[in-house]
Amino acid sequence: MPSRRRSLPPRRIAARGTALAVGAVMTLTAGLAAAPAVHAAPSVTEPLRWAPCDQPAKPGAECATLSVPVDWAYPGGPRFELAVARRKATDPGARVGSMVFGPGGPGDSGVRMVVDRVSRFSPEVRRRFDIVSFDPRGVSGSNPVTCSGDLLAQRPSPVLESQADFDATMAYNKRLRADCRARTGPVFDHLDTAQTVRDVDALRAALGERKLTFHGSSYGTLLGAQYAETYPRRVRAMVLESVMDHSVRATRDFLRAEAASAADSFQEFAKWCDGTADCALHGRDVRAVWRGLLTRAGRGELEDPVKPGSALSSTDLVNKVAFRKFYEADYAGLATAIAAMHASEPLPASPTSTAPLPPATPVFCSDWHLPVRDHRAYASLVATMNRTAPDLPYLLPIHMVAACLGAPTANPQHRLDVRGAPPILVSNALHDPATGHPWAVSVARQLGRSGVLLTYEGHGHGSVTSGPCMENAVDSYLTDLEVPSRGTRCPALDPVRATGSPPRPLP
Repeated sequence: MPSRRRSLPPRRIAARGTALAVGAVMTLTAGLAAAPAVHAAPSVTEPLRWAPCDQPAKPGAECATLSVPVDWAYPGGPRFELAVARRKATDPGARVGSMVFGPGGPGDSGVRMVVDRVSRFSPEVRRRFDIVSFDPRGVSGSNPVTCSGDLLAQRPSPVLESQADFDATMAYNKRLRADCRARTGPVFDHLDTAQTVRDVDALRAALGERKLTFHGSSYGTLLGAQYAETYPRRVRAMVLESVMDHSVRATRDFLRAEAASAADSFQEFAKWCDGTADCALHGRDVRAVWRGLLTRAGRGELEDPVKPGSALSSTDLVNKVAFRKFYEADYAGLATAIAAMHASEPLPASPTSTAPLPPATPVFCSDWHLPVRDHRAYASLVATMNRTAPDLPYLLPIHMVAACLGAPTANPQHRLDVRGAPPILVSNALHDPATGHPWAVSVARQLGRSGVLLTYEGHGHGSVTSGPCMENAVDSYLTDLEVPSRGTRCPALDPVRATGSPPRPLP
């Protein structure tokens, strides 16, 4: 059973002043490079030294580094540099302050978000706030997890058919962790969200903000919720968008919840196709066509649309084709892709392999204790997922569970204990494929008097800019601390009602 490393003070002591989500795991730097040096640096309370980012094609973004301890339990010990970026408020006269964005993944680069995708935030938020984000520890510019590319490519398939396969995966995971630790350096053992909470508070202080304004998305909601738990009185405003529920303890419950969210999105997609003449599969049995593609992919006969001439595995068909389109609520695009693959000539049958998970996996393993006793238990978990989501076998969460077998967990699941925080806005789509709406309901309840649930009645992973109703509610909260009525729901956008409508509370 993985051990719980106790490197941080108890959470409630921290809250009194002494101290990500599966969807999908995004890209993270991998390769054979040596880990960056970890060295002493000035105090984390020193102001950030901003300079133009090294991205001439994307002017306006500024970058800096923030020195933080490798292990916050020993703040005088080794340190490393956290990569930070910002874009200043477009209307300095109306500026409220800095808003820190907590990126998802785990493995997303917050620096890249600020440099390349600042349009992800509403015009009003960009006008009133300096948008600030960072690469979390272990990601991109912040001492990235670095592993042998050859070893990553050897990752066993999550389709474990015997106890021997299970044992081989355990042995592989141990070998990979040792390799990544050696190449990454000491930060490898301190990647959990409880450590990143401390990084965010150091960033708040370096920005000169007395209280934190925060927007966390997907895995970043775990970071936001635990910040509010640790420093409740240092929160000014906090949006948790597409919410992970870190109180789900049992491995089976976690996987069942993830499968149910994905299955709901497939059901919504099939329903949309049945009722929409413009769907490329309209008038056909969507599930039958999809099952045919899964069968062809399982035989190695389905061509990868991104890599012509290469076979697409059934797990990649599920996770890289369907699931990604569910994220974007791009049902039309998914239907077109399925129709094109269905009409394509079969490849000669050939073996297929699943692409290796990036080394962001240690972040997830540090935060989630999802034990599996043996192959029999693993097979039972797979069967549970397949019963819950029969159209989507071997969804990404079971890959993550397999990749974490045998890993230690520093920050295991627990119910939130937030006392004294201001209202926190919990935002979720009703049909989110990765972080289901029930998780948002649960987190809002755990936040107690602080939790305010805002529901987008539409689809996709992400919701705060899904039409004027959502955008106005979130903008008013962030800028003026105007809290929407509890239980407010915003209607789904469609071509007929694209103008949206004012928020409306639940009856």
